[in-house]
Amino acid sequence: MNLLRKETIGKYIQDKGAVTVKELGALFPEVSLMTIHRDLEKLEREGVITRTRGGAIAVVQGSSPTEAKLEARMQTNMKAKREMAKKALKLIEPGSAIFMDAGTSSIVLAQTLPDMDLNIFTTAPNVAIELSRLSAPTIHMCCGTLNRLNQAVSGQSTLQMLQGINIALAFIGVSGYTDQGGFTCGKEDEMLVKRLMVERAGKKVILMDSSKCGKILPYTFGNVEDVDYIITDGEIPEGLRERAEKAGVEIL
Repeated sequence: MNLLRKETIGKYIQDKGAVTVKELGALFPEVSLMTIHRDLEKLEREGVITRTRGGAIAVVQGSSPTEAKLEARMQTNMKAKREMAKKALKLIEPGSAIFMDAGTSSIVLAQTLPDMDLNIFTTAPNVAIELSRLSAPTIHMCCGTLNRLNQAVSGQSTLQMLQGINIALAFIGVSGYTDQGGFTCGKEDEMLVKRLMVERAGKKVILMDSSKCGKILPYTFGNVEDVDYIITDGEIPEGLRERAEKAGVEIL
């Protein structure tokens, strides 16, 4: 590795906060994108940056690896997540009780939500903190065991609390979707929370950008026919779109 180039890339990312591989390729046109990727791998091992899909973000000094990974996920598909949040807002009626799942799409929705009278239940401490900027909603933080990686709370205490609540509208995050596996996630406890919301909520809304399509994780919590809306960035397989239309599920 060219040490001068590595240092230059590291400083460039630290100064900008987040960059794309394409941007770095334009900065160093004399080297291949494969070489840029190798430079980023080395910088990530040194703890200088965290690689994202198609780029990298700077690691803030003193932050933990988990914080860096969460920040990396927040930087991925941000434009799509903001568009999804705008679509989600159209479904929310003042005075209602809503559930907001853990995940970066829910964080962006929390950032976008206007100050209105709502009862908001969430299994994500970072979502609750984001919502605390608002004065009108009542925010209910579900108790349970924290997954540090995705800031999701789950477990028996979580289920017991949510079983006693009448949720009008539930926003549910997805880690993967296939026609065979349905909507999936990676943790059994979190699957049980999502499944409970699919069963109990008045209206079920799936938050799923196109990067989740074609991925399957161990635990299925529902399928297309079990929900009312799928909010996405518009780039979903035609088979999923046809299946949703047949089931009367609206894709936004």
